[in-house]
Amino acid sequence: MYSKQVMEHFTRPRNVGYIDNPSVAIQYGDPTCGDCLLVFLLIEEDVIRDMKYKVLGCAAAIATASITSEMAIGRTLEQAMELTEKEVAVALGGLPPQKMHCSNLAVGALKAALRVYLAGDNPPDAVVSARGRASNHPPESDC
Repeated sequence: MYSKQVMEHFTRPRNVGYIDNPSVAIQYGDPTCGDCLLVFLLIEEDVIRDMKYKVLGCAAAIATASITSEMAIGRTLEQAMELTEKEVAVALGGLPPQKMHCSNLAVGALKAALRVYLAGDNPPDAVVSARGRASNHPPESDC
């Protein structure tokens, strides 16, 4: 059974979409369950000004991507790197144990995007995979 907060973020996900000219864009997936997340960040003066995403996954994956985007926007890069899966699950009123990996997906994608950004490995007009390889495919085909 999902909490009220999970159902709210699942049925009305926040910040879904793309950012034109993002500071970094990354594809991140969980091969064990098939969930996939595309994350786009706009970073200015070491603060996440905007986060958009496209997600392919279950209700928990959608809800955790939504709440993670809300929690990330306005944070400094350092604060965003400190965000934990547990904080995301708590903000959603809890997740069933078998769905905790979904909070790992959203937070893992955010942190992977930040690592790519901080390393300066984000080629222009490319989506970088979690493995660090660039893909020039349009975002719709990456998940």
